[in-house]
Amino acid sequence: MRLLSKSPRDAAHELGNGNRISAQDAVPYALWAAATGLTDYEAAVRACVMVGGDMDTTSAIVGGIVAAHLGAEAVPAAWLEAREPLPGWLGR
Repeated sequence: MRLLSKSPRDAAHELGNGNRISAQDAVPYALWAAATGLTDYEAAVRACVMVGGDMDTTSAIVGGIVAAHLGAEAVPAAWLEAREPLPGWLGR
């Protein structure tokens, strides 16, 4: 709770950023980023990128949590347009 008012860098310093490639080092920060960015998908994901480490994993965790809370429409349209195409079987 004392970290909720901290900057992403300060929180990552205390919680880890996934740099050690372990759940114990990635998940606490991902939960912090989701908790502090629960109403702003882009800001929550950018907080993961800002601190480095295993940013693709922490961003994926955070993106899933925030999108589950806000709905898929929270994902910026420009990000959806820039992504790789999803496989055809996914729509089935």
